[in-house]
Amino acid sequence: MKRYLLLNILVVFVFIVNLTCPGVVMGESKDLPFHAGEKMTFQVKWGYILAGGATIELLPFVKIDGKDAYHFLFTARTSEFVDMFYKVRDRIESFTDLNMTHSLRYLKSHEGKSKKDIGVDFDWDKQQAQYSRIGQSEKRSPVSILPGTFDPLSVFFAFRMNDLKEGKEIKIPVTDGKKMALGKVNVIQREVIEVNGVEYDTFLVEPEQGDIGGVFEKSKDAKLQIWVTADNRRIPVRIKSKVIVGSFTAELTSYNDGSGSTSPH
Repeated sequence: MKRYLLLNILVVFVFIVNLTCPGVVMGESKDLPFHAGEKMTFQVKWGYILAGGATIELLPFVKIDGKDAYHFLFTARTSEFVDMFYKVRDRIESFTDLNMTHSLRYLKSHEGKSKKDIGVDFDWDKQQAQYSRIGQSEKRSPVSILPGTFDPLSVFFAFRMNDLKEGKEIKIPVTDGKKMALGKVNVIQREVIEVNGVEYDTFLVEPEQGDIGGVFEKSKDAKLQIWVTADNRRIPVRIKSKVIVGSFTAELTSYNDGSGSTSPH
């Protein structure tokens, strides 16, 4: 039960990690909807209970194998109340090429009752991804990857590069170093919603769950919904997850595009 609770408290993380799968369909525009300095902060609630918070950031460029790369960062932590049930302090980093065509490296650090650090390196000459436990000898057999494959964090930014319209289906190739699976995101409808007293013109999108593990395999009617702004930045302002242990909602509490603007409009 605690494992299920964790997966749903961090609903933002569920959104990022579970947009997994092959065959990228990118938007027609090559102008990226994000740049270094962008930061999104979310508050996650389980019913009326504050369950935790999460941030998604685009950090300054770094060098990966001698080449400039995008550096994405996701952090999540449970509230003091939820810490009593399952304490979480997660940090995930992702690195992609500057044209946002594929991943280069993926790092994940999970700290709760135990600590686990993993890494995934992408070998594009061999078209393989290698999963390993950092600081340990554990290595899995390399996974074959398709051209344009992303990791579970950078796929969120790859999704934002797609133009949206009602009825559209988006497919993106992703691997966590263990497997690849075809995930789809369906654009349901356009609607105006209010989040923390602010109205947003949004698209409601629903990722198909596929063979997602954790609580979803125990929840017949599990559903994940994301509202993203209906502009060229496609910023998530609300995320809802209905699962076996209840409903969770993550809402945007602050946004900075990196240039000083703090409004996602």
